[in-house]
Amino acid sequence: MDEREFELINIIGGELGASQREISRQMNLSLGMTNMLIHRLLTKGHIRIKQLNKKKVEYLLTPKGFAEKMQKSVKYTLKTLNSIGLVKKNIEGLLARLHGTGVRKFSILGASDLAGLIEMVLAEEFAGQYEICHIEGIQDVPDDGVILICREGVAVPDGVRAVQVIDELAKDEAFLTQSLVEDRILAQGSVA
Repeated sequence: MDEREFELINIIGGELGASQREISRQMNLSLGMTNMLIHRLLTKGHIRIKQLNKKKVEYLLTPKGFAEKMQKSVKYTLKTLNSIGLVKKNIEGLLARLHGTGVRKFSILGASDLAGLIEMVLAEEFAGQYEICHIEGIQDVPDDGVILICREGVAVPDGVRAVQVIDELAKDEAFLTQSLVEDRILAQGSVA
């Protein structure tokens, strides 16, 4: 099952009585492409059509379609959890390198899940060996320590000790390779 078929199954599973026109709008596809996807899922036995009247039909997930949706959802969840684990491992490495150079004060710029993950790693790996504060902008720079920037598009003035965390994670070739391998495995698993 490809991504568009999965998206269509999610829409059909979540909205009783959605018309093809409504589905095509939600998926940002042409009506013809939506019709083709519906017929493909009908042929595979993932959905069925219930005739409500001469002009109106209802699309329903079959047990096979529901099972496929659940299987793909579980695979996606496992991939997401594994990716979070890989990101956490790379953050641990980054913070260990900074800690190894004597950095004990960290300022976090950006309220995001990434910032929460950084706080979790600091608490787990360096309990009692660090100070942390949150700042709203690069102008709120404390005199010492390192700023961990957890959002994109922040320019760092000269002389400010800062780490663009997203950029650092993107530099890790092993992390990117692992993510690509997982995407390939997930894609192969969904074809079967």
